[in-house]
Amino acid sequence: MTSQTKSGSGSGTIATKDGTQIFYKDWGTGQPIVFHHGWPLSSDDWDAQMLFFLSKGYRVIAHDRRGHGRSSQTDTGNEMDTYAADVAALAGHLDLKDAIHVGHSTGGGEVARYVAQYGGGGRVAKAVLIGAVPPIMLKTPANPGGLPIEVFDGFRAALAANRAQFFHDVPAGPFYGFNRPGAQVSEGVIDNWWRQGMMGGAKAHYDCIKAFSETDFTEDLKKIDVPVLVMHGDDDQIVPIADSALLSIKLLKKGELKVYRGFPHGMATTHADVINADLLAFFRA
Repeated sequence: MTSQTKSGSGSGTIATKDGTQIFYKDWGTGQPIVFHHGWPLSSDDWDAQMLFFLSKGYRVIAHDRRGHGRSSQTDTGNEMDTYAADVAALAGHLDLKDAIHVGHSTGGGEVARYVAQYGGGGRVAKAVLIGAVPPIMLKTPANPGGLPIEVFDGFRAALAANRAQFFHDVPAGPFYGFNRPGAQVSEGVIDNWWRQGMMGGAKAHYDCIKAFSETDFTEDLKKIDVPVLVMHGDDDQIVPIADSALLSIKLLKKGELKVYRGFPHGMATTHADVINADLLAFFRA
């Protein structure tokens, strides 16, 4: 068997060089798709995509980022260079070739950094950024349209004061657009977001706010030379489209942008049928 048709192992953990245990799922055979979740979630956030692409003949892989889900509740290494190195360790362990990397939100930043730094040598075929944080979320002199630091300080304060309540309010409100008039609210989706968030470590989640808001991915995006699909909802209240996808597409050598009218940040869950169909078309193209 060639590397890309190796069979998945079900699930497991690997130890990174600093001893962190990274949990992962690895199902099926075929070309590998690696899913990178958002903050403060876990690989479970990709259930709708994992099952769909498994049924389409792909090998589907998703990991819990360090400090998140079932991985070690790390107090160090909660920044993008280490996140990308952890992915490289997992990809090496699983001997992935010709893989497609799909990242949502913070996971989109992780994909950009990983593909730019480790994606050569046939390891990566394509990438997808869904509601992703690149190029940089924070307002700076070079990024005047970004969000002010006070927004992210507010996240940190809310997490430190009452993480359990904060992790209810985010999905019940802006994450899935459930705060919009006429929204079809799913209590199960809210509960599942809360469950995933509370599995992780408070220190890692606190540190990751800096990682997703202050990391500048401009040079990463410029370096990527594989096809990249950028997918973003124009009603994304978490990662506003004007300062993310609309800027990222200008930096990518082989980028394609798809904008979804009225879709929220968590559109891969709320509109999985639409997102999965468009992902499949991009993978097969």
